[in-house]
Amino acid sequence: MAETTTSDGTTLAGVLAEVMDELAGLEDPKVREVNEKHGDDHGVNLGRLRAVAKRLKTQHELARRLWETDDTAARLLAMLICRPKAFERDELDAMLREARTPKVHDWLVNYVVKKSPHAEELRLAWQADPDPVVASAGWALTTERVARKPEGLDLAGLLDVVEAEMKDAPDRLQWAMNHCLAQIGIEHEQHRARALDIGERLEVLKDYPTSPGCTSPYAPVWIGEMVRRRNDG
Repeated sequence: MAETTTSDGTTLAGVLAEVMDELAGLEDPKVREVNEKHGDDHGVNLGRLRAVAKRLKTQHELARRLWETDDTAARLLAMLICRPKAFERDELDAMLREARTPKVHDWLVNYVVKKSPHAEELRLAWQADPDPVVASAGWALTTERVARKPEGLDLAGLLDVVEAEMKDAPDRLQWAMNHCLAQIGIEHEQHRARALDIGERLEVLKDYPTSPGCTSPYAPVWIGEMVRRRNDG
């Protein structure tokens, strides 16, 4: 099969090689050092990465090739230039299971899966998955629905699961469940008292270090602050 060519006659493989060389040139050891503290193995400043994406514009097949490199910076770029609705359901599932660095995982869920017609099907499948990293993606999609499209969700049932499982959940899953707990408390007044009570009893992220001016992820504080802002606004 002939290699895919672009409008100017350049092969897709050639464009991929050029982009990978450009990403390698943007590598900054100081940026990598900071990122590695958060589990992300790349050293490209995200502002520069976005500038590359802006120049390339949407190129879905190139995005697929970039993903296949298994390089974190390339995968982040892929998600900025892909066409989210063009991915099949099983393709997204496979990509999520390959996405083991936090930034790639988060961008895949937020920039791609949330815009996909398969988002609801994947939400249900992932939230019940035995892999806690995959399950965390399901909870992130549920949190999105809690805020934007709660019709049909069993909010009381979600609180039951959070109450029973969040305390002992692995870190990334715990974080996602805690976000869902807080979002229920913020958005749904009829469930707020119970959400606050669960947060206070479980004390998840109560001692999480928070920078000055930032809101603590501890659910009772988070809920209280967001509700206060809305009431003041």
